[in-house]
Amino acid sequence: MAAAGVAGAVSACSGAVRSISPAAASARPWRARVAAVSENARPGTDEWVIHHLGADDEIIGYAGSASLAQGERFPLYVSTTADQFRVNAYRIGWYQGLGGREVWRSPAIRGAAQGAARVSSGTNTVSTDWDPVLEVPTDDWPPGAYLLKLTAASGGQRYVPVTVRSPSCAGKVVLKSCVQTWQAYNMWGGRDLYKDAAGSYDNRSLVVSLDRPYDLNGADMFLTYERNAIKLAEYLGLDLAYVTSMDIDADPRLLDGASALVSMGHDEYWTPAERANVTAARDSGVNLAFLGANAMFRRTRLQSSALGAAREVVCYKSDYRRDPMYGVHSALVTSDWRDGPDPDPESSLIGTSYEGYPVNAAYVVASPRSWVFAGTGVSSGDAFPNLVGVEYDRVDPAYPVQRPTEVLSHSPLTCSGAASYGDSAYYTHPGGAGVFNCGTMRWVEALYGDQPHGIGGATPGFVRSVTTNVLRAFAEGPAAAKYPAHDNLAAMNERVGSPIGIGNLQ
Repeated sequence: MAAAGVAGAVSACSGAVRSISPAAASARPWRARVAAVSENARPGTDEWVIHHLGADDEIIGYAGSASLAQGERFPLYVSTTADQFRVNAYRIGWYQGLGGREVWRSPAIRGAAQGAARVSSGTNTVSTDWDPVLEVPTDDWPPGAYLLKLTAASGGQRYVPVTVRSPSCAGKVVLKSCVQTWQAYNMWGGRDLYKDAAGSYDNRSLVVSLDRPYDLNGADMFLTYERNAIKLAEYLGLDLAYVTSMDIDADPRLLDGASALVSMGHDEYWTPAERANVTAARDSGVNLAFLGANAMFRRTRLQSSALGAAREVVCYKSDYRRDPMYGVHSALVTSDWRDGPDPDPESSLIGTSYEGYPVNAAYVVASPRSWVFAGTGVSSGDAFPNLVGVEYDRVDPAYPVQRPTEVLSHSPLTCSGAASYGDSAYYTHPGGAGVFNCGTMRWVEALYGDQPHGIGGATPGFVRSVTTNVLRAFAEGPAAAKYPAHDNLAAMNERVGSPIGIGNLQ
């Protein structure tokens, strides 16, 4: 492939704050643009990075609110084997490439070990019955994604993620944190929606609770699938809004007037209300960008816990006949979206269909003249090694396909012994919206080349260039007229139906 465009994109990301193009500037209010740039011009730090996890129980914690309005206080729950600990809060963004800015720190706090995990009967829900150790103020915290770093006096560290949501999304590119999906894969306490500690699917949780810490470093899915998208979006100086999946579920008007909604990295679990609200936004001209694969595959339901509303995520999956809504309200039964009792495949919104796991393949360009590839210098057939994985999507005519649809990449691969393709795609909607789906779980991981999987060379610059094109175009408002999709579906000879035979995946 021609490398000049990609090399230019790599060097462009070495500065502090990128200037805003005249076209983008004319599309946004000056006051909001200055606020976005000014925040990331503040001194940054890399002190938010954890260097020592310590023992599993050395220090762990969780927030009593997944998201909150600026100025609200939230309870913090911490258990530690150390006699003292402290908390530092960091807003995550560009910040001269350092990635964060400290906004608050606690004094030394007396530490104590709190109770073990509880597992409810029937649904195998893991939760805790801890006392809050303090209330954290957010008086001067701008909207954004935050990491609280817990540091035990003995040296162990963990994260607690929280979102300060934007008061309005109008005129902004909305970045969504996929909290439901984070919880679906959270093995703290020995169970998630996939398995128990012994790996048994039959003994998995059917309902997962936010009333517990996250496993691993406390924010692994955020760091893997979301942080670098936020870093790039803030670097570009876009007008941004921050919300969670729960916020979109709760407020049908939340996305009114937004320029775009960005689903970052791994966004598998959606409620019917969230889907309805995002669909209504698209129909009114709000652009959608899916920077991952396997989006909106599982249908969920939210319910309250002792700590508040929307603190539990219900998803029975293949056991959906055990769901209390089965036979009562089919549209709320937590099966996969494409399955009964009320099938509604995800492709009608996101533009592609989830096909398989695991896979590792090169991303192969199919429509080099598309506006999304502007400035990259790519030609048809150019390949970017290891970019497709570990899950992937395809435009499958067995499911609803929005037209016009432009297949941007068509990447040969083998999954579970069967030959198929992974696709990225772009479609335009009669309501004016453009919808981009990169079709691979590794997209956000590749943005800065700081993740594994053998992604290097020209690939990070290419992914940054394409993502920059999408974010800037979508920030201008409804994209269909200025950036139409050029339908090439017939030329792709897409197979009807999946050769992988995924059925109802566990």
